[in-house]
Amino acid sequence: MTDDERAIRKLVETWMDASRRGDTATVLSLMTDDAIFMVPGREPFDKVIFAAAAQEMAGVHVDGTNEIVELQLLGDWAFMRGRIDMTATPPNGKPVRQSGYTLTLLRKEADGAWRLARDANLLTQQS
Repeated sequence: MTDDERAIRKLVETWMDASRRGDTATVLSLMTDDAIFMVPGREPFDKVIFAAAAQEMAGVHVDGTNEIVELQLLGDWAFMRGRIDMTATPPNGKPVRQSGYTLTLLRKEADGAWRLARDANLLTQQS
């Protein structure tokens, strides 16, 4: 495994750990300023909208896994296919489980850090 592959795997691990802790600032630091997210049923959205949505989820406990199925490096870009299985539990609410696949583009920035640049998230609610 190369240093870049290790760095990307660490990014995914850090993202998941920060999500569990509700640490939005860390999650935001792991994406490029021009990050774009695509999810079923809505128009693509940027980092600003992601941050606002994360604020609305304050107090929601998130837990889950993100398995990297494929990781390919292409110079200062990489793509990753993953499988996410997660549960979001609002305070005093019923847990909502989602799972599915993602396709993520990552970019190595000028500071040498890999960050998420584009993400297509195909998670669907599970019963």
